[in-house]
Amino acid sequence: MACVPVDPGRIAALLDYRRQVFELYAQIRAQGDPRLAHAYWCATRRRLYGTHAQSPLPNAERARFGGPHVWEYDPAWRLLASVEHLEEETLELPASGGATMRFVRFARARAGAVALDLYWLDAYGGGLFVPFADATSGEETYGAGRYALDTIKGADLGTQDDRLVLDLNFAYQPSCSYDARWACPLAPPANRLEVAVRAGERLAAID
Repeated sequence: MACVPVDPGRIAALLDYRRQVFELYAQIRAQGDPRLAHAYWCATRRRLYGTHAQSPLPNAERARFGGPHVWEYDPAWRLLASVEHLEEETLELPASGGATMRFVRFARARAGAVALDLYWLDAYGGGLFVPFADATSGEETYGAGRYALDTIKGADLGTQDDRLVLDLNFAYQPSCSYDARWACPLAPPANRLEVAVRAGERLAAID
């Protein structure tokens, strides 16, 4: 069987994209003002989505892309969550395209009325993964949910005062919300909130 050569330019683009995303979140963690960090997050993601070869957008849509669309920063959704450990449970969570992906639920984060299960992504690297859906899902935000944290992709807001930072102003929609070619894990029933989280990324610009 003949070997199929791999495009070195594609590899370089992927590595560059990942480095830029990791650097983006490093800058967010280092910024003392969450509003300024949020503005930087929005601007950087707009640039990456509109210009980078590894953008989740289809090629034809990048030049005219006006997003990602987000709500104004709301400090009420910057949550500092206590983490309670749960007995580990391996689960097949739903994914786009009708597939499933294997995760290990290991803890639960609580902040006020919000409780979200925390997962290790068993399929690759064991990164911390926190998907969620809420009362905006399917109308104002992607119906299958958004991501609060995904450390494999670099989306890591860190900790403060021994609590996990779950700033839902930085919640973002998975790549499959832009293009069906991406396979994305979706929010499980345990992380579907009854409240409307009007913070973070949304489907379209606010009228």
